[in-house]
Amino acid sequence: MTRFAIDAPVAVGLVRAGVVVPPEHSLVGPGVLRSDALALLREEVLRGERTRREGFADLHGIAMPRIRLLADRVTRRVAWQPADQVPWADVRRAEYLAVARLQGDVLVSADDALRAGASAVGIATADVADLRSALG
Repeated sequence: MTRFAIDAPVAVGLVRAGVVVPPEHSLVGPGVLRSDALALLREEVLRGERTRREGFADLHGIAMPRIRLLADRVTRRVAWQPADQVPWADVRRAEYLAVARLQGDVLVSADDALRAGASAVGIATADVADLRSALG
């Protein structure tokens, strides 16, 4: 089983592509993933890239895939470590790294800054194409 730590844009992309996670794999993310997805979708609607109805459908879809979201004390505490190491003042990105460190085998993100941060603290990364290939 491979556990993929994913960020909000990856989650939204999987929902839009209708990707189903097979039982031999799992997705994990920090609790802020839902809020980050909400912000991303809202911005797309405001820019006219998606209709309001499409935005709501995507938001609903985020709750559907098997994504284990972690928002516990340990995750928040561990987020401080990469935030200090990279260094990042805003710990939102560091929460993704904490989840990848604690529960994931690899972090999947198209965010160059997040991937660079992961690399700086020794967390393996993959791109979305690798994830889609693994999920079939």
